[in-house]
Amino acid sequence: MAHHQTLPRSRPSTVRKQNRRRWRLWKFILPISPLLLPIAWIGYRELENNWIQPQAIFVLGGEEERELFAAKFAHQHPNLPVWISGGAPQSYAKKVFKKAGVSTDNLHLDYRAIDTVTNFTTLVDRFESRGITSVYLVTSDDHMQRARAIGEIVFGSRGIKVKPVTFTSGRPSEPIQKTVRDSFRSVIWLTTGFSGGKE
Repeated sequence: MAHHQTLPRSRPSTVRKQNRRRWRLWKFILPISPLLLPIAWIGYRELENNWIQPQAIFVLGGEEERELFAAKFAHQHPNLPVWISGGAPQSYAKKVFKKAGVSTDNLHLDYRAIDTVTNFTTLVDRFESRGITSVYLVTSDDHMQRARAIGEIVFGSRGIKVKPVTFTSGRPSEPIQKTVRDSFRSVIWLTTGFSGGKE
């Protein structure tokens, strides 16, 4: 007569202990879960920056020091075209880059922008038509948070990646409200083609 071997059952106390451990783990994870996604995104974004090989230098005009810094940076990357949005008058801009040893044949000046959002919206089509898929984004450290947020929305919508390059301005970072506001304006531009505002 065959004998059937019965497997030992988990004791109820062991199961209860396992359930309590799982519940304690979830009680820890749930409150911090809203933070995990942004942290993971920031980590991925910074890691991705190491892979990006920009095809152009994109300078946000509006301050002389940005163009002076950009000229020195462009000298270190002589094969990359330089695009300046809303910068100094043409004669002065060319003088700055010539003095830094940068060929003005590689310099593109655009004066259609009236603020940071339109720095991006006025040139995104041109970059896309030229097959540019990544750029160095040059501006001051206090301005970069807002500029990068706009760039990742506007340029990102066309598959153009931005790699930040900053210099120290000595000024505190802009208030987060400006970043939130202009990020919202950028999303509105994506859906309506209208950017609005000025700053």
